[in-house]
Amino acid sequence: MEINDVGVPIERHVGEGRVALTPEVVKRLVERGLKVKVTSQAGLKASFRNGDYQEAGASIVTQEQALSCNLVLTVRTPGDEDLKYLKRGAVLVGMLDPFDRDNADRLASVGVTAFALEAAPRTTRAQSLDVLSSQANIAGYKAALLAASLYPRFMPMLMTAAGTVKAARVLILGAGVAGLQAIATAKRLGAVIEASDVRPAVKEQIESLGAKFLDVPYETDEEREAAQGVGGYARSMPPSWLTRQSALVHERAKQADVVISTALIPGRAAPTLISVETVQAMKPGSVLVDLAAGRGTEYEGRRGGNCPLTEADQIVVKHGVQIVGYTNLASMVPADASSLYARNLLDFLKLIITKEGALNIDLADDIVAATLLARDGEVTRKT
Repeated sequence: MEINDVGVPIERHVGEGRVALTPEVVKRLVERGLKVKVTSQAGLKASFRNGDYQEAGASIVTQEQALSCNLVLTVRTPGDEDLKYLKRGAVLVGMLDPFDRDNADRLASVGVTAFALEAAPRTTRAQSLDVLSSQANIAGYKAALLAASLYPRFMPMLMTAAGTVKAARVLILGAGVAGLQAIATAKRLGAVIEASDVRPAVKEQIESLGAKFLDVPYETDEEREAAQGVGGYARSMPPSWLTRQSALVHERAKQADVVISTALIPGRAAPTLISVETVQAMKPGSVLVDLAAGRGTEYEGRRGGNCPLTEADQIVVKHGVQIVGYTNLASMVPADASSLYARNLLDFLKLIITKEGALNIDLADDIVAATLLARDGEVTRKT
């Protein structure tokens, strides 16, 4: 199939400020001979105007026209009001939540060939199109800034004529991409930082950013094996290790002014790292930013995050602690989030579109095979 046109619809999800393509990447696609059609005002929340896209060579169209293209690029899965405009046989590429079977079934039912970029393997070759890393990097940055804005004291140590202000103590749980960026940002703000992760390999990274690594020794071969992770992600740890980690986190959280939790395992409920009892023991006025909000286990009729008390897309005060549960932190930095995401998309498109503009789905390519979610009316990926 020839890719005659590329559509970029506006994202209708509440609170979504990102756009799939930026003018920079549109220009590069146009140079490859592709016709790019962008919904009017699709990039406005990310500070990209219609005129910017037109100067890059795109056409400004309606939402229906953008969704009717042979290739449609989105940030998230289109809602039902938009899915009806997708053509059977069209290609849809975006962050399509590959672990949600109902969502995959919806995409298969409209007959599109869907690629979920979150499912790309965490390999060296796939780094340039790793959307989870590019967006988690921004989420970690924004988490530290949110914590600083909500914390009722200074983050850095200050020596003034009126006396000395102590530096804030920050505890970061999980040292993946988001956690490491949260460490780096909090350090630049002048905080004293401790960090914990199940993987021993990240100790050096944590310490290189100026944080203290909280070490929970491994006592069994099972614990050591689980700690190695798989595919670039942490694995669920045995209950024996989790019990010891929970006790250490409880003690350090009691002393912390800010806690940022970032622990997520794709396709599984987020682990509970901050218990209700720990929140009760934390300092009044302290802040907990939970990046796993809405993806934890069920508590009192709703899903929390790394803390059961977290409420998705809300800031709540529980036992004197401000708990931040925003689920789309990357969208709060929409210009840079869109720029990084668009470059991820561009690198992925190079794998499925030839220089002549023809669609080439090579399932011998591990990245293409891993991200293919639906094709010919069938869900192709196990979810």
